[in-house]
Amino acid sequence: MIVDASRDIATIAGSLPPDQLLDVIEVEHATPIVDVTRDSREVLPGWAFACVVGEHFDGHDFAAEAVAAGAAALLVERPLPFDVPQVVVRDVRRAMGWFAAGVHGHPATKLRTVGITGTNGKTTTSHLIAAILRSTGVETRVQGTLSGVRTTPEATDLQRLLAEYVADGVEAVVMEVSSHALALHRVAGMQFDVAVFTNLGRDHLDLHESMEAYFRAKASLFARSQSLRGVTNVDDPYGRLLLDAAEIDVTGFSLTDASHPESGADRVSFEWRGRRVVVPLGGHFNVMNALAALTAADVFGIDPDVAVAGIATTPPVPGRFEVVSEPGVHPFSVVVDYAHTPDALAGVLATARSIAPAGDVPAGDVIVVFGCGGDRDADKRPLMGAAAAANADRVIVTSDNPRHEDPQAIIDAALSGIEPRYGGEVLVEPDRRRAIELAIRGARSGDVIVIAGKGHETTQTIGDIATPFDDRTVAREVLAQLSRHDSTGEHA
Repeated sequence: MIVDASRDIATIAGSLPPDQLLDVIEVEHATPIVDVTRDSREVLPGWAFACVVGEHFDGHDFAAEAVAAGAAALLVERPLPFDVPQVVVRDVRRAMGWFAAGVHGHPATKLRTVGITGTNGKTTTSHLIAAILRSTGVETRVQGTLSGVRTTPEATDLQRLLAEYVADGVEAVVMEVSSHALALHRVAGMQFDVAVFTNLGRDHLDLHESMEAYFRAKASLFARSQSLRGVTNVDDPYGRLLLDAAEIDVTGFSLTDASHPESGADRVSFEWRGRRVVVPLGGHFNVMNALAALTAADVFGIDPDVAVAGIATTPPVPGRFEVVSEPGVHPFSVVVDYAHTPDALAGVLATARSIAPAGDVPAGDVIVVFGCGGDRDADKRPLMGAAAAANADRVIVTSDNPRHEDPQAIIDAALSGIEPRYGGEVLVEPDRRRAIELAIRGARSGDVIVIAGKGHETTQTIGDIATPFDDRTVAREVLAQLSRHDSTGEHA
């Protein structure tokens, strides 16, 4: 659905920061602007076209195509010879979010908004906060990794989406805000009511090049122009830095806020402010995610009793410590998790270790199947191998979206981080389906298998081709084959 804003160019230009706006070129008989896009192929009559200057293409070169399609205005860095209104700015990418917000009537101001940034835990924390808000009767949407191609949509798409939410009666949006989104100004033009920082670990250095630059991108969410208030993990050194240096008021949370924690495969619980908190999600790391959500709720002014009751209603989060099962007796556990950073992988495996004992069954081994993505931060790969070997008894290194790289070269890089001192069993199986089969068919009573890296994802990308592949589906198929074999005595 497209929300018809029908705003004139002068009104929209007034939405831009003064340091960006250079000129407004108006024409007679201008058409009201109803939407904006940065893709000339999407232009419809009445839309504006943002001429983004990118690494490989210059949007100004596609302006003629946009005008021919009915573009009612252009957002440009230099005036172009077309008889349509033009807003001239210093940097189209930086200005585009503000422009789009103006086109759609600043929809974020009509919503309660939470922006969550950090390396790990954004998706789960967003769902925990959403559950709390919904429990208070607030119509809430979650935007993030599970919502579409990008964790945070491009600025033009985001503002359109927010406008649609407003038109549909949505009252609150909880949004994952990636470092890419912050570096590329996708959330420019909106100010969050509450910003949340979960943690900072090694990731995305192919874009940011250094941890310092990576942190600066994350920290920009805590600028006064971007958020009103903040919540941060003070157990993380970067989180403590935010607490001390942010322009806005920031409230900290810490594991010391939780006492008597208990965790299992499908729930965690702990004491918080004299109340017993029960979160229906497995994994000890979810104690921190829950503390982030509860602290954000407190900053919002939600009564603690209401927040605790609300967080208990959180539905399962796909691909986040998701237990996979099939009918039949399998004396071991299979878990699928999105963990694709060294810290996240170590955390998931530590949780797997804690749940390995199952009643009277002796504690078994922790088995991990993991790979590293191609065309991404290559220096992370040995660290992933080290995290796997240090925290699992058996390691199977496989392929995970190799894209345009040689899968074996990626595997070799991960293996280079596995030192002999770890002493566990290490296998290599580039075929991801076969790797999952090896893990499940080789499991013994009490073992916990962690299939890491993809989580909710449903494709495997090789070259430019994404083919269907879901770790959860594959695991269920193998478990079903084992059940048939056990019941018939025949080989599946």
